[in-house]
Amino acid sequence: MAFPRLASVMVEQVLVDEGGVVLTARTATREAACPGCGTLSGRLHGGYQRRLADLAVAGQKVVIDLAVRRFVCQAAPCARRTFVEQIDGLTERFARRTPALRRTLERIALALAGRPAARLAAHLSIPVSANSLIRMVRRLPDKQSSVAPRVMGVDDFAFKKGHVYGTIILDVETGERVDVLPDRTSETLSAWLRAHPGAEIVCRDRASAYAEAVRTVCPDATQVADRYHLWKNLCEAVEKCVAQHRTCLTGPAEDTSTDNPAAVKAGPAADDVPEEPVEGPRAIKRRQRHGAVHALYDKGVQIEVIAKTLGLDRKTVRRYAHAANPEEAPASVLADRDGRLPRRRTRGHRRPRCPR
Repeated sequence: MAFPRLASVMVEQVLVDEGGVVLTARTATREAACPGCGTLSGRLHGGYQRRLADLAVAGQKVVIDLAVRRFVCQAAPCARRTFVEQIDGLTERFARRTPALRRTLERIALALAGRPAARLAAHLSIPVSANSLIRMVRRLPDKQSSVAPRVMGVDDFAFKKGHVYGTIILDVETGERVDVLPDRTSETLSAWLRAHPGAEIVCRDRASAYAEAVRTVCPDATQVADRYHLWKNLCEAVEKCVAQHRTCLTGPAEDTSTDNPAAVKAGPAADDVPEEPVEGPRAIKRRQRHGAVHALYDKGVQIEVIAKTLGLDRKTVRRYAHAANPEEAPASVLADRDGRLPRRRTRGHRRPRCPR
């Protein structure tokens, strides 16, 4: 009951020591089928010992020392001359672990990956290195599907941030990865959608390339945004609105009545004196970028092509393209500091030094 995988072999010895449990066994079959042609052969060629790691029992590491035999294939057209017998559920070709242990380690590696999975495996008395777990995951076959999921999620990710990007396709209902595309262009996604029809709802970000691909190949599909991009769009809209109307905000009113003699003597602060705005280098750079982007965007050039031409990120180009004037492009409250910082520096304001 503890070792159902050993039902088809003969166990000769069980040794328990500080290192774990060692089971010595040998096969009992008289003939085996050739893996090349399937012909049964009973002609013995030789044998050797295989040492297989198995699932732990009672917190003890288990090792199976199995004696297997090599047979000669007697079929003339078969290219394989000799072969080793394999025990169902116990051995695999070139494997040093039982199938049960391999499946367990694969599940642990898929859930945790790398070092965390190796630490958990050691705690379960099935020690394995992090690199071995990663190799197990890489050997797993990819799930090939001929149709797209009903609710499909599309988003880009960075192979190398700022340089190389790809596209990941997910099944939103199950959360499983469906496929990974080498880039984030509309042509690549369109080709994938033609080869995998069936998407009814496409959850994507604001990328125009994805919208164009879905609109071209799947015109009946509903395009929606996920919660992250909804919140992101809302935050950017509020931040842009606040940045545009920041001049409408007034500071707290000062008490100039006679009840507060200190305020009367102090008078207005130096920072409250209106001065002419000073244009900083960032404002000049922002105006130049805005003009360069609109020079191409107004001619119908795609945002991705503009980004490659000017050497800018797509999100930056999109921000400038959708801005009516350079002041709206950054959409950040920090844009106001381009003129304020030089003014404060000319008045003698300095950052305090840190004590050594």
